[in-house]
Amino acid sequence: MTVLGVVEIGGTKTDVAFGSTPGDLSRPVRITTTSPAETLDSVVDFFSSHPVTAIGVSSFGPLDLDRSSATYGSIVATPKPGWSGVDVLGHLRSRTGVAVALDTDVNGAALGEGHWGAARGMSDYAYMTVGTGIGVGVVAGGSLIGGERHPEGGHIVVSRLEGDRHPGSCPYHGDCLEGMASGPALETRFGRPETWAGDESVLSLVTGYVAQGARNLVYTVAPERIIIGGGVSRLPGFHEAVRGRVGALLNGYPGEPDLDLLVSPPGLGELSALAGGLVLAAGAR
Repeated sequence: MTVLGVVEIGGTKTDVAFGSTPGDLSRPVRITTTSPAETLDSVVDFFSSHPVTAIGVSSFGPLDLDRSSATYGSIVATPKPGWSGVDVLGHLRSRTGVAVALDTDVNGAALGEGHWGAARGMSDYAYMTVGTGIGVGVVAGGSLIGGERHPEGGHIVVSRLEGDRHPGSCPYHGDCLEGMASGPALETRFGRPETWAGDESVLSLVTGYVAQGARNLVYTVAPERIIIGGGVSRLPGFHEAVRGRVGALLNGYPGEPDLDLLVSPPGLGELSALAGGLVLAAGAR
């Protein structure tokens, strides 16, 4: 049986595992995302003890995914200190000696959910993560969409909710979707995340902004399903609240959607991006 390696590099944590399907993945090992050298060397050390034939990496970004670019496989301008310009793909290829494929964390999660999770059998869907940052991966006609760059759905413009005076935490845009509804943006207003569960003010605010992002997806790419994951999405009542807010925002146009179908939690739970890493690794070269 072919054994593939998978890596999910997040802003605060990095998970590594190996297997061939989500059902036989090894228990993910968690590495704190610190400096690029320390984090990536820890990933290399893991695979030196667990040999694999190829590795699929789902990473925070933005990433340079243009194969003709001199910086292909690198993280470009990112608010994560010390990570701008880091050649993730090159480092892992040279240090592990196996084929490595790289994509964004949300694109990876979208691939995983499409193959084994909540979008299985669908050809038009989106995956949104709401956590340390906000990102969106979109599959249309069975393929991930992207142009000169990969989509950055977390940085779309949203309307400020009534009474919300937070200036926005995004260092580039201030009050974009990520700047208003990501984990750090919520923490600035409401304190530590462990206090958020059951707080209706937190739930109302974050779902009010996330629903605007979902509405924009409905009107721009017409997905059959929008899967919403990430740490913030695990707040009790999150998906139910988003469904209600999306329905109100669409206001019957262009027809009443099946909100239970449209807005969904991940079918793979926290394994979406790692499962997507299996898809990436299978096609690595």
